[in-house]
Amino acid sequence: MKLLIDSHVLKWWRDEPNKLSQNAFTAISDPRNDVFLSVATIWELQIKISLNKFAITNGLENAVKDEQMKNGFQILPIQLSHALFIENLPLHHKAPFDRLLITQAIVENMTLISADSNFDNYQVNLLG
Repeated sequence: MKLLIDSHVLKWWRDEPNKLSQNAFTAISDPRNDVFLSVATIWELQIKISLNKFAITNGLENAVKDEQMKNGFQILPIQLSHALFIENLPLHHKAPFDRLLITQAIVENMTLISADSNFDNYQVNLLG
């Protein structure tokens, strides 16, 4: 299964794994699954970190590199197809980074892992 993880999921995975649902933790831990971090997630987190609204142990760059090396996390770039597909999404949720993640998960046929209840309003494979 291809998994795309939301920003808070990365934070919880690294710093507070007890906040993840058992299903989310098991899916991310399963070596048969491909786990992806979107460039959009990294971008969003870097903005939040620079505004002192978010912190992650050992810094974001180290966290990303660490997860790539230890757990095989892959980086999902933002493609033109992702950006253009956003027009197909209803406006249940206005957060641009979240809308991009939803679009990426749909276009790439991934399961999105997020605890954001706003995502329930979209036709996207979700794991909370």
